Amino acid sequence: MIQKTYYKTKDYCKVKFSIQPETAESVEILGLNNEWDAPVAMTRKKDGSFAVEVNLPKNSEHEFKYRINGTEWTTETEADRQATNSFGSINSVVVIEG
Repeated sequence: MIQKTYYKTKDYCKVKFSIQPETAESVEILGLNNEWDAPVAMTRKKDGSFAVEVNLPKNSEHEFKYRINGTEWTTETEADRQATNSFGSINSVVVIEG
């Protein structure tokens, strides 16, 4: 799930990502701001879901994927759209408006 919080006086949007994989010890997001080499670790919640909040600049688009347990890649079903990557698989895309 993706929740966006826009601020009138800020040049960024706070975006909350959350996912509830069935069997996960760890979940990371990769690709935000083109940082495929810098995973963003998500925090496990009491209900078993994982979540993280990040600030993303307005007027931008970000391709990303979730990596579960360091090996399993998955997309976000509620992303703004999907995009084919250079490996022939699909990335999720979050769009931050101005």
